[in-house]
Amino acid sequence: MHTKQSSARRSGFSMWLLVWGLGLAGQICWNMENQWFNTFVYAKIGKDPSIITGMLICSAAATTFATFFFGTWADRTGKRRTLISVGYILWGIFTITFGLTQFISHELYVLMGVSVVLADTVMSFFGSMGNDAGFNTWVTDRMTDTNRGGLGAALATQPVLGTILGTVVGGFLVGENDNYMRLFIVMGVFVIVFGVISMFTLNEKDDVPPTRNGSFWQQFLSVFNFKRFFKMKELVLVHVAIAIFFIGFNVYFAYIGNYLIHYLGYTADQMGIIEAVPLVLAMLTAIPIGILINKNKHPFICVAAVLINIIGLIILFPITREGVNPEVLFNARIWLGVFVVGVGYVGILQVTKVWAKQLYPAGAKGQFEGIWILFFVLIPMVGGSLIGEAVVKTSGETFVNAESGLTEYIPNGNIFLVGAIVVALSLIPLLFTFKLHRERVAAEKAEKEQLEA
Repeated sequence: MHTKQSSARRSGFSMWLLVWGLGLAGQICWNMENQWFNTFVYAKIGKDPSIITGMLICSAAATTFATFFFGTWADRTGKRRTLISVGYILWGIFTITFGLTQFISHELYVLMGVSVVLADTVMSFFGSMGNDAGFNTWVTDRMTDTNRGGLGAALATQPVLGTILGTVVGGFLVGENDNYMRLFIVMGVFVIVFGVISMFTLNEKDDVPPTRNGSFWQQFLSVFNFKRFFKMKELVLVHVAIAIFFIGFNVYFAYIGNYLIHYLGYTADQMGIIEAVPLVLAMLTAIPIGILINKNKHPFICVAAVLINIIGLIILFPITREGVNPEVLFNARIWLGVFVVGVGYVGILQVTKVWAKQLYPAGAKGQFEGIWILFFVLIPMVGGSLIGEAVVKTSGETFVNAESGLTEYIPNGNIFLVGAIVVALSLIPLLFTFKLHRERVAAEKAEKEQLEA
């Protein structure tokens, strides 16, 4: 008995070590792509939101395809280890490769822009292989009624921790001299190390029985049978809500770094601290949210999170460079706004990740991670980037570079106002989930009581 208990404890410890190690490494790398790639473009390539839009759309498409493709492979083979280990190692390698684009001659501006988009796309493809199709499916395999709150808290706080560590450490690595190559090398090696670690810590027990439905491509295309998907009304509404929320999120988040640096006048290392400290405080809300998740309060938490997020964006919207002294790191309004936005972000992310995973059909968890990416990444990044670019070009500040003759665009507070308007629309599908969620929870409770009787 003692041996079995000790083995169980070791097994549980190993699982949580991998959940946090692989998860946090992945989120730091995603944060670097979402945060520092955009500021890298403005610092090293050109202040052109069109390049950022191209990066977001192409990388989102690569991420979505890779998640569907490797998710199908994972379901058919049952193997999670290979995807995680190989994916993370290649992810790190191409992160370092991305930084090399800055050494292309500025006289070949179009080539620089195309190379940046292509490098980001390749990196995202392998990142999705390791993190989305591999790691996230592995986590879904291990989710139970007793640990879903804890796993939900981990999955929700990891992006926030990734943002905190990625922005603070990234800011110091970039420094005042814009040394982005140093950032990409350190972060790339960090992800590679965890890919290597996973090769030795994951074993056969981390794989699952294979599920084969016809040929590979038949099974791959089967997930696009939207008749099946749309019959799952609660799952559909959750996905629609998350898509709308993150369209609004991408309107402002893709430009918040350049807003702080090029509009308000902060340095890269200051930007990291300004985002990180309020988000540390916001992350603490994951604890009570986890308790509410275990009490099946999913719709209530999501609605509250959306409203809180909107309030935070409204706080940030009126801030202008005239009201900010960049030599003083602390600005009460900026820090409060980032904190409130962060509370809403943590809440919506923590709940919807657990909520959706609870509704995935058995035998297709890997493929349904692809559907999650479709609504969580592809649709929001395409929609959000296009809207964000339009906002920056039409209502931001515009300059003509005296040396290159190129038009430069600087984002201002309007990105927060438009983001808030879009985010508010996510309340519509969420309101329709209350009845469906309540009925499902009651049915599951009755079924459990009947089995125990």
